[in-house]
Amino acid sequence: MSNWQPSATLDALRQRAVIIDQIRAFFRQREVLEVETPSLSAAAVSDPHLFPFVCDYVPEGGGSAQPLYLHTSPEYPMKRLLAAGSGPIWQLARVFRNGESGRRHNPEFSMLEWYRPGFDHHQLMDEVDELVRQILGSVPARRVTYAALFVQQLGVDIHTCQQEELVALGRSRCSFDGELDRDGWLNLLFSHCIEPTLIEPTLVYAFPASQAALARVVEGDDQVPSAARFELFIDGMELANGYYELSDADEQLRRFEADQLQRQSLGRSVLPIDLHLVDALRSGLPDCAGVALGVDRLVMLALGASRIDEVVAFTLERA
Repeated sequence: MSNWQPSATLDALRQRAVIIDQIRAFFRQREVLEVETPSLSAAAVSDPHLFPFVCDYVPEGGGSAQPLYLHTSPEYPMKRLLAAGSGPIWQLARVFRNGESGRRHNPEFSMLEWYRPGFDHHQLMDEVDELVRQILGSVPARRVTYAALFVQQLGVDIHTCQQEELVALGRSRCSFDGELDRDGWLNLLFSHCIEPTLIEPTLVYAFPASQAALARVVEGDDQVPSAARFELFIDGMELANGYYELSDADEQLRRFEADQLQRQSLGRSVLPIDLHLVDALRSGLPDCAGVALGVDRLVMLALGASRIDEVVAFTLERA
């Protein structure tokens, strides 16, 4: 049987359009500039756990093919705009992640990303909460540290416990018998045991410094230095991931190189590092915070949908 028809109803797509209008009005009222950046890049995401799509650009008339990567996020070029003096910016982008398909995932999806010069992660949490409350009519999100959730849900202090304790918990609570490093066990326990319990809007912050990704490491959010990073969860689902952005070019390059070593250790291909971003940071990135929010998941929550195919016109199966 042909799957030519959209997976979402036309009524759902009309409601989605209303939500997009609300998002656009939210940023227009705050005088945040809407921008567009390329979906194709000569460099690729550094995260060892993301898999970009690769395609070849072949010059007209022939010549050597150049590999290009469909972006998994517009973060890198948006930071280049910030370094060039754009001021506050936002973008609604189509992004692509290979291998991600399921009830809440499609390999092509919509991401809302914005950056606020002069904000730290706490101020950006305020704005994320405000936007989501406007769209969903939800209660204000509670705020809790990553470490506090481990104490509340699993009775373990991640600052003092030995890795063997995390391994035992992971094997008993998650039925996992593989081998992981400390962050791997923390991620497994968080995703399997903690995330599903975060039903009411919850902003989790003060992630371990080892999980900083592109965020700064700061004092004061927890009893030890921690990543200036937050994630928003609703209905047991991650909705947004934000950072008080790293602006140190040398540290950024070090993290990129560490990601590549981790990719190698996992048997994954080494990908080109975005040196344009490193150069932009070296020229001077303004003090800022940024966040990426999954628009399809936001629409799912607004419409009470249980599957992503209920809120997008065509999923991979109907492409």
